[in-house]
Amino acid sequence: MGIEPGGMDEKWNVFVEGDVLFMHRSWTGHGIYEASFAPVIGGGVRITSAVVESDRENYRSMGDEYDRLMMELIIGAIVLGEPAADLRAGLVELMARASGKSDLPSGVVEHSALGLRSGS
Repeated sequence: MGIEPGGMDEKWNVFVEGDVLFMHRSWTGHGIYEASFAPVIGGGVRITSAVVESDRENYRSMGDEYDRLMMELIIGAIVLGEPAADLRAGLVELMARASGKSDLPSGVVEHSALGLRSGS
């Protein structure tokens, strides 16, 4: 099961094999994130471990906080279709700090990172 991009602007292929969710860049096919899940008593699942690509030729990480936000946003916004407003705001704030610019348009940040329009 998975989600394939519907157009060139969408940036992630997301699919599940067993209990592992794989998040690959759509243009390159490179695997960037993996999250393993386990059942929770009472129903549902939780992430038990997560890994990020460390080969700098395939992915240049912006740090642990960025990778955590991106994984949560991909799962929340792309896979589950949630608004994830707090995560989106966190990504914009993090990118503003990293760039030294306080006036980054949220839609541009979200589109460049996730391939989503603001509010998608």
